[in-house]
Formats: sequence, structure tokens, C-alpha cells
Amino acid sequence: MQQLVDTLISPAFLAMLLAAVSAFATILALVMPMLARDQMNQRMRVMALERDKMRSQRLAELNKERGTTRLRQTPKGFMQQIVDKFDLRSQFDSEELRAKLKMAGFRGQAPLVTYMFFRFVAPPIAFVVALFYLFFIAEIDASSNMKFLYAVMAAGAGYYLPNVLLENLTQKRQQAIKVAFPESLDMLLICVQSGMSVEASFGKVAKEITPQCLELGEELSLTTAELSYLPDRRVAFENLAKRTNLPSIKAVTTALIQAERYGTPVSQALRVMAKENRDMRMAEAEKKAAALPPKLTVPMIVFFLPVLFLVILGPAAITILKLQ
Repeated sequence: MQQLVDTLISPAFLAMLLAAVSAFATILALVMPMLARDQMNQRMRVMALERDKMRSQRLAELNKERGTTRLRQTPKGFMQQIVDKFDLRSQFDSEELRAKLKMAGFRGQAPLVTYMFFRFVAPPIAFVVALFYLFFIAEIDASSNMKFLYAVMAAGAGYYLPNVLLENLTQKRQQAIKVAFPESLDMLLICVQSGMSVEASFGKVAKEITPQCLELGEELSLTTAELSYLPDRRVAFENLAKRTNLPSIKAVTTALIQAERYGTPVSQALRVMAKENRDMRMAEAEKKAAALPPKLTVPMIVFFLPVLFLVILGPAAITILKLQ
């Protein structure tokens, strides 16, 4: 045993052991890069497959016919024939009109054809209905020329009626998106901070926000699909801002575009925008609360004060009447 210990602690054995370890480490350093797998290429292939899978899934969801969404539809036959026969596309079709239809939630050729059809037939229908009402139903003391003038005015109103309805639908849609957007922005920030990509974060938020706000879920789903197949992500963010036409969403998309361009952290930009949206929502709530007293002034004067005076002065008036 003593001889073994002396051998292990001898300078010759230690030098030989150190040389063996050094030789093994040198061989390992030279051979390991040759045996190692190309992790970067493998991960890139996995990400490409996942991207293609996400793209196919989003396109399938967008093309799926569902009764709760208004995506691309096939134009109706009769309306399409009227539009083609009178060449209404040359008169009404424009990029501005398509943008307005997208802001109202209508996409594809069917809403465009429907709008042009009703824009064409609404004036004569309003004119005929107004003439029938003025001459046969309503008892108006006016000459025939004045009734005809009223019918012409009704036709003019019918010409602008589709625009009014479209504007009304756009405002309702924007209001619904505006109410639900702060919560969706907070969820988007959480998803990005957890390590999810921007595409996956938009898809996750779209699924979560759809039961609360179908309009916002639809817009985020379209943005997810565009982020998956468009070569420039900036275009997808700009399309989202154009479709919604809301200042809060425009500010968020601008911040995302700048983060993509200059390489700044997306989570930091989303955090700042989420705080600004919460402050804007609080300021809007305070503004509505401050505007409440002036709105209550007229109802109080008309409804509350007469009752109050009646309750206070009623017994005294009854007493005075009895004394007389």
C-alpha cells in the first residue's frame, strides 16, 4: 500500500498523468466540432416548418365559412348582373371605397357589389315610394309641383343613404374595437414577455379576445395571417392601422414598426403603449364623468324641480285655499 501511494505522488507519475489529460483535452477539442450537429440550421428548419404550419392554419381559418364573421364571400348573381350591365364599377369603385368597407368589416367582392347595387337602386326606389306616399297616402296641402320636388329630395336622400349606413356601421365597429383594445394590448404584452413571437402572440390574443370583441379578434387574426405570409412585416402593421383607423392602434403599430426597424425590444414598446392606453382610457372616463353634471341640469330642471316645488308648496297652497 505504501508503495502504491509513493507511486501516485511521484513527480514522474503526476507529469505523465498531466500529459495524458492534456492530450485527451486536445483531441476532444479537435473532434467535438466535427461531431457536433448544426444546431442553427436545424432550428431554422424547425422554425420554417412551424411558420408554414401557422400560415396554413391561419389561411384555413380565414377562408372557412362561418356565420359569425364577414370575410370574403361570393357576389350575388342578380346584383352582379346589374352592376355589370350599367358599368357601376367605373362610377363607384375606388380604393377609398374599399378602405371604407374594410373599416366597416366588409371584405371581398360581395359587399362591394352590394354597396354599388344599393347606391344605384336606392334613389329611384326612394323617389317612387315618396311619390306614392305624397299623392295617395298623405294628406298634404301642397301643389303637385311641390310634391314632385319633395320626391326628388327623397331620391337625393336615398342616394346618400348607403353612405350614412356605412358610416354608422364603421363608427359602431370602431367603438367596439376601441373598448376592447386596451385589454388585448395587455395580453399581447404578456405573451411577448413570456417569449412568444409576434405572430404567435397576435394569434393567441385573437383567440382570447374574440368572445369579448369579435371585430377586434377578426382584425388580429388577419394581422396574424399577414405576418405569416407577407415578406415585409411593416405592411401587416400598416394594414391593421388602416383597417381600424383608430389613433390608439395607429400609435401601437407605429411603435411596432419602429421596433422592427431599429431593433429595439418589442416588449418595451408594448409596455409603453399599454401604459399610454390605460392613461387614455382613464382620461376618457374622467372626461365623461366631468360632462355628466351639465347633462343632468336640464332633466333636473324639467322633472325634479317641479315635483320638489309641488311637495314643498303643495300643503301651504291647500291650507290657504281652505282658509278662503
